[in-house]
Amino acid sequence: MFDQACRVGAIRGAAQLGITEFLSINFLPNAVYRPEACIQATFAAAREHKFPIQRIIFEVTEGEEVRDRPHLVNIFNEYHRFGFQTAIDDFGAGYAGLTLLSEYQPDIIKIDMELVRGIERSTSKRAIVKGIASICGELNIKVLAEGIETTAERDCLQDLGINLMQGYLFCRPTLMAIGMINPDSW
Repeated sequence: MFDQACRVGAIRGAAQLGITEFLSINFLPNAVYRPEACIQATFAAAREHKFPIQRIIFEVTEGEEVRDRPHLVNIFNEYHRFGFQTAIDDFGAGYAGLTLLSEYQPDIIKIDMELVRGIERSTSKRAIVKGIASICGELNIKVLAEGIETTAERDCLQDLGINLMQGYLFCRPTLMAIGMINPDSW
């Protein structure tokens, strides 16, 4: 219920703010029992708030231990079938890695910031990120690098062919109170 309330709140908040970009929503695969049932609240919120489902990205954090990888692959397949984009966040930092990628190819891979930090000074990090970018290129997966803090990191990543980036170098996160979930109702 909490996972679904967060989805609905994120969609409502994005619509209230007039966001026209993509909306990334993290999900907990161990909390999704039947994707086709869980997704109904998302569809209803998208309809109610007139937010296009094609602009919703469901992403799983690779750092969460997935007890049932076939179940996660099924969730991804169902979300994709319904028209949502999918992403693996913090790629390179967790449990799934290349094994999950061999079973399911999301729309986006978000490279973990630990692989990005100081990449311009690390031969091993450059080789690993270059390999990830090459694999994703072959599989038609977009690559986004997270946690860019310096122009040297940005320039190195661009030299490796990665053009989607996020981090403090570009903008610091801001907190916005948009009343998505009332903590008193927990």
